[in-house]
Amino acid sequence: MLGGKFRDRVRVYGDTDVDGKHTGTDMGYAIKKRIDMGFSIVKMDLGIELLYGEPGTLNAPLGMLEDMQKYSMKAISHQSGSIDMDMMLGKNYEVFTIPHYATGIRITEKGLDMLEDYVRQVRAVVGYEVPLAIDHFGHVAIEDCIKFAKRLEKYNIAWLEDIQPWHLTDHYVRIAESCSVPLATGEDIYLAKNFRPLMESHGISLVHPDLLTIGGALETKKLGDMCEEYGVAMAIHMAESPIACMAAIHTAAAIQNVMAVEFHSVDIPWWNDLANGIANPLFKNGFVEVPNTPGLGIESLNEELIAAHMHPKYPEAWAPTDEWNKEWANDREWS
Repeated sequence: MLGGKFRDRVRVYGDTDVDGKHTGTDMGYAIKKRIDMGFSIVKMDLGIELLYGEPGTLNAPLGMLEDMQKYSMKAISHQSGSIDMDMMLGKNYEVFTIPHYATGIRITEKGLDMLEDYVRQVRAVVGYEVPLAIDHFGHVAIEDCIKFAKRLEKYNIAWLEDIQPWHLTDHYVRIAESCSVPLATGEDIYLAKNFRPLMESHGISLVHPDLLTIGGALETKKLGDMCEEYGVAMAIHMAESPIACMAAIHTAAAIQNVMAVEFHSVDIPWWNDLANGIANPLFKNGFVEVPNTPGLGIESLNEELIAAHMHPKYPEAWAPTDEWNKEWANDREWS
């Protein structure tokens, strides 16, 4: 329905996390485990959170960094519903909707040295043969993003993701013209047409759409056609259930310029079992095979397993979800 297959299997890239305070060496060994699993492209988070509590690495309006740290704690603690967010943040939610250029957060040379050394440590462990992408840098001034990107050039980074809000095309152009590190964005962009300014101005080297955000498989296919027009690669953002994963796999099979589809769930042992009918394990030797069965290849959902893994705050499967109308959210359209 999308025009036929360019490939029978789709390469997937592995996102990698390390909890808590850690070093680049720690991240390097975590990434090496991903490579040993078969991933041939890997990605890690690298941002100003690593500098929290390190004297002389960040400067910002007084209280801003403390609020940012509370935000990070909230994102974790919110999962258990154990924190009163109004009390914790003093109802100062607006601090999290301030765009990068207006936060006033700057990185010192000492901070840049530490971030660069982190990347050096990662490369020292994993080597230079495997593409390494970077995400979640932080909401800092564009001038510091340029400094950081230039520091990364020697480490052969595959792409630097969401370095600025996606709609600030001129910011991406400024950074792209200041360094040789490929830039990527797109997981928050709705409709293929809204990627055009970034590609037309040569602000990005890679688009990173999510099927659930861009508007589905057809919009992603339209974007793929646009990629051919501008000579831009595509990697597909995917941090979702097997349903969205299989939709991404089928769509990627029909797009010529797809480099890889993201895969977040390799560490969740029951993720693959949520859907019946798909290959299990789905991920094999760095790829997912494109099934030839009807639809997405999913026969049914494993409702018993879904019920067994419901969040304790929402224990009843398929219950009304009116409470989500009052849930906390970033309330912004960019990462």
